[in-house]
Amino acid sequence: MSERSMQEPTFLILTALAEGPQHGYGVIADVQEISGGRVRLRAGTLYAALDRLQSEGLIAADREEIVDGRVRRYYRLTEEGGTRLAAEAERLRRNAEAASTRLRARLAGGMLFRHGLSGGTA
Repeated sequence: MSERSMQEPTFLILTALAEGPQHGYGVIADVQEISGGRVRLRAGTLYAALDRLQSEGLIAADREEIVDGRVRRYYRLTEEGGTRLAAEAERLRRNAEAASTRLRARLAGGMLFRHGLSGGTA
């Protein structure tokens, strides 16, 4: 499956819903927490993303309740959404692993060079 990579906000929204159904404000707060405060979704941005994710079949409306006279809609991750989130998490894990491996090699190579063990003539 050669799906294109997800944008970070999409990944974070799906991650927020992976634990269970949430309403919009809960997703906003969870995304901020998951991202360590780096990603702060505005309500308009979130609801546009939720509509798009729902039309793609990655999330679904779970239930609605009335709170203070307003409808609060809860969303949940669908099976397809869970599959796509798992695939993206694995892709990111592999990329991070490759970066870590190369950084360790770079560091090791630099340490060898600094200690005169580069194999070259000095």
